[in-house]
Amino acid sequence: MEKFKHKYGAEQIQVLEGLEAVRKRPGMYIGSTSVRGLHHMVYEIVDNCVDEALAGYCTEINVVIEKGNVISVKDNGRGIPVEIHPKTKISTAETVYTVLHAGGKFGGDSGYKVSGGLHGVGASVVNALSTWTEVTIKRDGGLYQMSFEKGKTVKKLERIGDAEGTGTKVRFLADDTIFESLDYDYEVLEKRLREMAFLTKGLKITLEDQREETPKKAEFCFEGGLISFVEFLNKNKEKLHKTPIYIEKDGEIPVEIAIQYTTSYSENIYTFVNNINTIEGGTHLEGFKRSLTKVFNDYARSHNILKEKDNNLQGEDIREGITAVVSVKVKEPQFEGQTKTKLGNSEVTGVVQSMVNEALATFLEENPSVAKAILEKCISASRAREAARKARELVRKKNSLETSTLPGKLADCSSKNPDECEVYIVEGDSAGGSAKQGRDRKFQAILPLWGKMLNVEKSRADKIYNNDKLQPVILAVGAGIGADFDITKIRYGKVIIMADADVDGAHIRTLLLTFFFRYMRPLIENGNVYLAQPPLYKLSKKGMQDIYCYTDDDLDKAYKELEEKGIAREQLGLQRYKGLGEMNPEQLWDTTMNPETRILVKVTMDDAIKADEIFTLLMGDEVEPRREFIQANAKYVKNLDI
Repeated sequence: MEKFKHKYGAEQIQVLEGLEAVRKRPGMYIGSTSVRGLHHMVYEIVDNCVDEALAGYCTEINVVIEKGNVISVKDNGRGIPVEIHPKTKISTAETVYTVLHAGGKFGGDSGYKVSGGLHGVGASVVNALSTWTEVTIKRDGGLYQMSFEKGKTVKKLERIGDAEGTGTKVRFLADDTIFESLDYDYEVLEKRLREMAFLTKGLKITLEDQREETPKKAEFCFEGGLISFVEFLNKNKEKLHKTPIYIEKDGEIPVEIAIQYTTSYSENIYTFVNNINTIEGGTHLEGFKRSLTKVFNDYARSHNILKEKDNNLQGEDIREGITAVVSVKVKEPQFEGQTKTKLGNSEVTGVVQSMVNEALATFLEENPSVAKAILEKCISASRAREAARKARELVRKKNSLETSTLPGKLADCSSKNPDECEVYIVEGDSAGGSAKQGRDRKFQAILPLWGKMLNVEKSRADKIYNNDKLQPVILAVGAGIGADFDITKIRYGKVIIMADADVDGAHIRTLLLTFFFRYMRPLIENGNVYLAQPPLYKLSKKGMQDIYCYTDDDLDKAYKELEEKGIAREQLGLQRYKGLGEMNPEQLWDTTMNPETRILVKVTMDDAIKADEIFTLLMGDEVEPRREFIQANAKYVKNLDI
């Protein structure tokens, strides 16, 4: 890795203000005190190590989850400076860990060309929110150590011996009085560290979990960088061209982009700034999209693929089936908040746009067969979009989509306030009848569906508008689909899928979730989609109130509790519910629809990359990856209908 020669000492660490109120308001600094915030603690420390790699000084990072949920992060960077800081009059290393907004990344001759941890709060916040922290530094031939408790120094930095090489090791135990749980998810950390390795070519990152008897270990190092990233994202998809398009430009704002088109209909663009995932996009995404639209239209015009009378291709046509990763490095990025989810630097738009304009135009000219394959798909998408528009207009005329006319099967609620309204999407007329009778008409609507619906993973929008199974769902939700979807227009705050607890019910749930994910994604992102949990069993006995059990574990627990009360299993009647239609309206209300007693599972989407991968794998065209998945997971199947 290239090293950017800068002085890196005490005078480069700038102190902006003192550490205040982090423990009182942790959410301000790490987003939340949930499991997500807990993992963010690890990312903050790892980000510091990656910054050293971006500066050209670090080649290896080791992350260990030790027994007791202690986190250890070690790098072979330069090591935090150990000399006395001129402003704080304490060691620079202690300053970094005890003073908020103390860091080497605020500009000037700091040693960092770019940085993810701009705000300088990472190390000090992790320290403040930990029961204890221990920092070991190798620098200038010495081995140094210091320790803290709840952000306060208990052992000042001291030299404890000699050491070869350089680097920093941080061990911390998150504070269980602040976080809801200290249980780290290995897969969540694995995904994020893999992502970091993709984004930093040649950087080796290892993750080890020592909590179980058999430790888990993963190692990531990708010389291909973003090309490897895109290939990984598309591993279960059919590609239009074998090798991803790769664009790279150094300069004041380095830009790196990898693009690969697939035969799928979804658009997947992931953007990063200084290795931080900007899930809400920003100016770099805007520049990329603009350029993509311009370059492909210009090429299609100049090569007579688009005739004079033809309209230009729209952005959504050109982005159908695209998988792209856009990574920029910005010296002083402006993010919306400390969580860094949207880039605001206006100058980045022009930089990305001009670079992509030039590089992508050159690529298409040099690779006419790839250009042709992509444009054929874009034109096909354009025709489908036009067909979808006509289908949509037809649906609107036929069903008065913009008026109060609703699907005939829908039993609507009397309230018109989306915040209190909920719609149950139920399987078949039988369950629909019970649900209609058992519901609270004021705020609960019932929409029965019958038959297997369309697998939208293999379909474009024009097919969806004409599908008689999905049309009622679109009309009932009332917010449109795809690019037209407007979350402010939803008619129900809760969209609840209530399917039977069998294989067919699971299939319907999966088909509906695929539809929501691909064409009404904001509905999931906003937390409006739920799964109802109907009971599996009913235990009954004359003179005893019926007991409903939702899992096999619930049933075993109920049996034990009743045995303790002197009621033997033989005295109990056991009913296994295969379908919701077996319940009378009162039972359905008591177990599945009453807000006081029901169990609802909110459908969330914390990881868009993982979600896309799963839907592609299970619902897409490629059979072989799905077969491998089934073979690998068949042993975990329960309650299979044979």
